[in-house]
Amino acid sequence: MHRRRFVGAATGTVAAVAAPFIASPNSRPQRVGTSDVIRLRDSVENLVQLDAARGGHTALERAAIAGADEALSLQHRSATQRVRQRLYAVASDFVSTAAWSMIDAGQLDAAGKHLDRALTLAGMSQDPDMSMQVWNLRAMLARQCDDYAEAIAAAQAMQTTTIARRSPLHASLAHARTAISLAHAGERRTAALRSLDRAEDTLGKVDLADPRPTWIAFYGPAELYSLTAIVRDVVGDPAEAEAASHRALGALPHSYRRNRGYTTARLALAQLHQGDVEQACATGAAVFEIMAGDPLPGRMRRLLGDFHRDLITLAPPRVAHEWTDRYRTEWSTPA
Repeated sequence: MHRRRFVGAATGTVAAVAAPFIASPNSRPQRVGTSDVIRLRDSVENLVQLDAARGGHTALERAAIAGADEALSLQHRSATQRVRQRLYAVASDFVSTAAWSMIDAGQLDAAGKHLDRALTLAGMSQDPDMSMQVWNLRAMLARQCDDYAEAIAAAQAMQTTTIARRSPLHASLAHARTAISLAHAGERRTAALRSLDRAEDTLGKVDLADPRPTWIAFYGPAELYSLTAIVRDVVGDPAEAEAASHRALGALPHSYRRNRGYTTARLALAQLHQGDVEQACATGAAVFEIMAGDPLPGRMRRLLGDFHRDLITLAPPRVAHEWTDRYRTEWSTPA
């Protein structure tokens, strides 16, 4: 399956998105091998690319679950034990992708159910990388649900995984996720900033040219700058948050459109928290330009809701009303 064909399905129907995973049972050999695993992993990569461009939505979730179902159906055919474990790993990857899509779409109950299933599949695969992916998403989901104690626990579980102990890239993400969770928990400024420093120091040990699993391909200097912006704004350093947001936007690959929109919204918040209302409104408006053509994912709409509430508090009523009236339709349309 070619990536361009799948990404092009973003504007089509749910059936068009899910179609690449549907195959005639008579079209496959009875024995399953490495080529089947590679084909399914390529499909996961295509979903990740679609997510980066558009953000989480139900069509992507359904396509991911279809991919997981196919991976699990192949367990009924002849295969080596190694191939069976790899099929469980790719199934976990698909279900985790579905969970992330629902987190980004703001459908948190569905995301939690997917993560429960993904963790079981990761355990059956005996793949520590897949286990860390699930804990990473669990930390993100808990934070979205304002359960900061669970977010901290999940982030700390990331640090104890085998893959985090041997991979500086994974360890850096674990420290960054811990920093965000601690910052949102309140009264943990020092601990949050210490974790952020560890994330930066550890990322400095990574050769960014090395190949990496698809699920963690998003993480690098740009993402760490973006996470730094969140931590700094939450702990009350909006000027540092603004600077980090600018660095993130400068380093983001062009294809990461959703991340660019989300980081731009974070930049608008940081500017607003410094009292630069006019610039903050202009930056917030840029989010709609970046995401033009697609509805905003739920997580991004929630962030713009935070911006709107702070705008009402910090700006003259006329300014807040004008911004809301101008962008109400784009902001309120669900993905």
